[in-house]
This record gives sequence, structure tokens and C-alpha cells, in this order.
Amino acid sequence: MSISTNSKDLPAHVQAHYADAAQQTDAAKLGMWIFLLTEVLLFGGLFCAYAIFRAWYPDMFHNAHKQLNVVLGATNTIVLITSSVTMALSIHAMQLGKRTATIRYLIVTLLLAATFLVIKYFEYSHKFHLGQLPGKY
Repeated sequence: MSISTNSKDLPAHVQAHYADAAQQTDAAKLGMWIFLLTEVLLFGGLFCAYAIFRAWYPDMFHNAHKQLNVVLGATNTIVLITSSVTMALSIHAMQLGKRTATIRYLIVTLLLAATFLVIKYFEYSHKFHLGQLPGKY
């Protein structure tokens, strides 16, 4: 079997460095599994570190929750979830060829990103004012 090096011989959706669509699909699946594995390793390590530090310093963790603003945290969570939805809707609208809807969803996503940053500004400026700086014990 000869592999064509001319990209004109391949279907439009197959990239030039793949022999055929099946090889491209297999490479994409392998890439996704490797990505998922690295995410599991990363977050597994973070959760292990969290569990270890929580076991070593239970009083610090108990007292730290008093410093958190539940309203700002909940609002930011809602903003982030909503921006994820609007981004997914913009991609869907783009795939359907709906240019106006795509732009509208992207604008809403950008406004939500700005909202997130404004909330973080108020949250962090209050902590800096109180002297709660990163790495300060």
C-alpha cells in the first residue's frame, strides 16, 4: 500500500500528514485519552496535596473558611457556568452558520468574563486591604 504525499488526493477533512480518515481518527482518540490521563494525574496530585495539608493543619482549614465570602464565591460559580454555556452555544451557532447568534453569544461570554474579573477585583482587594497576601503566614 502506498501512502499519498499529495494532500489533493485526500478527502477535505483529512489532514495532509495522515494516510486516511481512520488514521486521523485513531490519532485524535489517542490524543484525547492522553490528555484525560494527564488531567487525572494533575488533579489527583492536587487532591492528594489538599488531603495531606488538611490532615496536617486541621485548625488552619477550619479557621480559613471564615475568611471566604460565600456570596462572591457562589456568584462567580454561576458566572463561570453561564459563560461556559454561552461559549458552547456560540460554537453550536457557528456550526449551524448563524453568524449573528455566534457573535451575540461571544459578546455575552466576554461580558461574563469581565464580570468574573470585576468580582475577583473586589474579592482580592478586600483581602489585600486586610493583609491576607499569598504566602503570608
